[in-house]
Amino acid sequence: MPVYIQEYARQPIDRNNRLLPAGEEPAVTSQTVAVSVSSVQSNPFNAATGFVRVHTDVVCSIAFGPNPTATATSMRMAANTTEFFGVTPGHRVAVIQNT
Repeated sequence: MPVYIQEYARQPIDRNNRLLPAGEEPAVTSQTVAVSVSSVQSNPFNAATGFVRVHTDVVCSIAFGPNPTATATSMRMAANTTEFFGVTPGHRVAVIQNT
C-alpha cells in the first residue's frame, strides 16, 4: 500500500481573504511512496512546494528532512488518515510500516 503525497505552493483564500485549510489546486505535483518494513524515501519536494498533504491507507510512521529515515518511533499516522505538513523544498518524507 502506498502513501499519497500532494505538494502545494500555497493555501487558497476565500472571498473574505481568509486562508482555507487546504492546498490550492492544482497541486504542484504528486507522488506515492510504498509502505514497507524498511524506511523508504519520497522524491525531493519541488522547489515551489511549501507544504504537503499526506494520506495513508495503512498504519505507518513518517519522518521529514533532507535525508530522512523513518522508524517505528517516528511520527505515527493511523490508517485512512490525511494530514498537512509544512516542508522545505528539496527535502523528502520517509515512510515505514507501523502497528
